[in-house]
Amino acid sequence: MKRTTIGMAAGILSLVMFAGCSLHDSDEVFTEETGSSAVQESSSGQETQEETSTAVPATEEDNPPGYEKTIIIGSDTHYLSPDLSDNGPAFQEMVLHGDGRLVTYMDQITDAFFEEVIEASPDILILSGDLSSNGELESHRELAEKLRKVESMGVPVVVIPGNHDINNLSAAGFRGEEKYPVEYTTPEQFRQIYGEFGYDEAVSEDAGTLSYVYQLDDMTRLLMIDTCQYQEGFARVGGYISPETYEWMEEQLEAAWNEGMNVIPVAHHNLLEESQVYTVDCTIEHSEEFVRQLESWNVPLFLSGHLHVQHWMQDEDSGIYEIVVSSLTTPNCMYGELTFRDDGSFDYNTKEVDVEKWAEENGRTEEELLNFKEFREPFLEQVFKNDAYGVLKRMKDITEEERLEMCDFYARLKYQYYQGRAVDMKDKALKENAYALWDSKGYMTVQRDYVVFILEDAVKDYNHLKVD
Repeated sequence: MKRTTIGMAAGILSLVMFAGCSLHDSDEVFTEETGSSAVQESSSGQETQEETSTAVPATEEDNPPGYEKTIIIGSDTHYLSPDLSDNGPAFQEMVLHGDGRLVTYMDQITDAFFEEVIEASPDILILSGDLSSNGELESHRELAEKLRKVESMGVPVVVIPGNHDINNLSAAGFRGEEKYPVEYTTPEQFRQIYGEFGYDEAVSEDAGTLSYVYQLDDMTRLLMIDTCQYQEGFARVGGYISPETYEWMEEQLEAAWNEGMNVIPVAHHNLLEESQVYTVDCTIEHSEEFVRQLESWNVPLFLSGHLHVQHWMQDEDSGIYEIVVSSLTTPNCMYGELTFRDDGSFDYNTKEVDVEKWAEENGRTEEELLNFKEFREPFLEQVFKNDAYGVLKRMKDITEEERLEMCDFYARLKYQYYQGRAVDMKDKALKENAYALWDSKGYMTVQRDYVVFILEDAVKDYNHLKVD
């Protein structure tokens, strides 16, 4: 590995502090309506100390020269306990005017995914945050029970929190026309609930956050980074790394280097500016400092989620690749499979959860599950149509026919963007009359900006990446 910075930890600490790297400017609490987020009570009761891993070290026989590991990555499960919803009017309003998550079948999709993981038998399953819908304590406890079944079948599981998971004051259940508050999850409770999924086996834990290091094998460590802001008693959307955590990460990267190990960092928030559609609260604050730190230790790959969009990109200056894994419960309900080798090369591909197969094998009778592939695309497109129509209906110079045509175009394009496959419809989209309408009559809207960016970004299929 190359070392490009002398005194990296001190440099990062001073740069971050002078750059004003602080908690999010807004004090707005996360709500379904505004999409703003929350931060939590300081993890000061969380007196986690460094400890030696209790895992049995892998032998040379386990990791022969030229070995490779198979890693499945799921993100943004947003699991909601079925006991917190009666599928009534309040719940349906949230589903149809939400962010595209298939909340109605979240429990079934999650079960289908875990069964596929067990069948695939990877070396590890990583869940990179937003495990719960809005941090409901009951949702976390039920998800942990499902994860115990995965581990009982021989697949190790590691998790980190996302911005929805801890001190989320929007934790709620749905009954009739009512959305009612439920108990949310504190950082101490999160650590306790998910202790057996990474934390209890950690080589080291950061004292101030829920970050830790997990020993995957003799050759590779996972740097599981808690980038969430909840230290003031409520959760915020954006990602942040404190100077103290930068210092802890520097120590872990140096230790891994000295022991000749690869490091794969995992976080909920993004390292790079992956999207111009979602530009607020997605990338870690002052992430350029994090990029420099990883570059100085020659780390080639970073894994994240948060966007609900399948994407990847390479930083031009450092050469670091970031893979953003889409949401498990947002159509097409995909997850990532990473093949990582001891020389740092890797292959990445996505897979769709086969809900139809699961439904048939488990005797389900719901038509939407048995014909899931026919159901999922119209569902997500309708959510996007609702978004566009709400804006266009206020514009008087657009006819209703034009408005519907523009909404349909916007929904189809954005659906493909979420799948990482907008390139498949780019050429045709540029010739459609609806594209011209967005350019001429929708030019004052943010949705028109989204259309432009999606088409500019549609240069490749973001479901595959091979780096030798």
